[in-house]
Amino acid sequence: MTKSCLFFSLLISVTTLSSVRLFASPQIPDYVIYKSDTIVTYKLLVEQYLQNQEIVQSEKLFGLSFRDGATTNCWRGYQAIYRIDNDSLFLVDIIDCGERRRGKIDTAASAKKIKIIFKNKVVNGKVYIDWFSGDISFPVTTLKNNILRWDGVFYTIYEKETVVNISNGKILKVENVENYEDKSKALDRRDKSKVSDILLKQLQKLKWKKIDDLCAENYIVTIGENGKISKVSMREYQSPDTIEKYWDKWEYDSCIDAIYKALQTLRFDILKDKGKPIAEDIYIEIWYDSKKRKIEKAP
Repeated sequence: MTKSCLFFSLLISVTTLSSVRLFASPQIPDYVIYKSDTIVTYKLLVEQYLQNQEIVQSEKLFGLSFRDGATTNCWRGYQAIYRIDNDSLFLVDIIDCGERRRGKIDTAASAKKIKIIFKNKVVNGKVYIDWFSGDISFPVTTLKNNILRWDGVFYTIYEKETVVNISNGKILKVENVENYEDKSKALDRRDKSKVSDILLKQLQKLKWKKIDDLCAENYIVTIGENGKISKVSMREYQSPDTIEKYWDKWEYDSCIDAIYKALQTLRFDILKDKGKPIAEDIYIEIWYDSKKRKIEKAP
């Protein structure tokens, strides 16, 4: 079935929506004690362990309903404290939300919680985190270390980070990395919101009078690991079934090709996570006015 649309004005607004659901609130982090520093982390390692545990399946934790009494910024109802000792990663405390910030930890209550969950995995009051392999990162303490990306709840990417590489709880490597790479003649993308203006300016060059108003849609523009536009798709029509149901395939492909060709010459700096290049999606919403044939920025 062919899709048809009629809009009163031509308007493009580019939004940088995060992957987090709209009702979610920013969450307080866990902690990692590393050398003489206590560092915040959003790598929820206890959560990973609990995923397959009956105590979570029944939505019970510490004898209480899993989220009863939890605040909007601590939906887990607790915080965990980890420590790196002798090249290994351990869980050392499970505390009430904000307990550490208040200045005193109830160590007896913490030990009881850990024992209830981990049972015989507790050795000398701590738990070796043998279930985790991957990277833990935290910001390098410098006078200038900008946040590059934040999902609005947990995940944050800093421009300069220390990355701890871990295999089944064993520390393999610790290194400082930079998550932004300036490329010659490439476009700056440190501020994700400003990528909107760049895409808008480029799309203004497109000859809209040759494009049917059918192309007024929500698009996902993917900037690849190399900083080039790697893909354009329609946000609401991702599967072959939805495309076939609402679109004539030729018309759908024509719209995608037109947007992609208008943007494919752009080159951006490289964005990284834990020192490794990553791709990034930008959302574009287009309204088309066949009379004005003009692109305007959303108010």
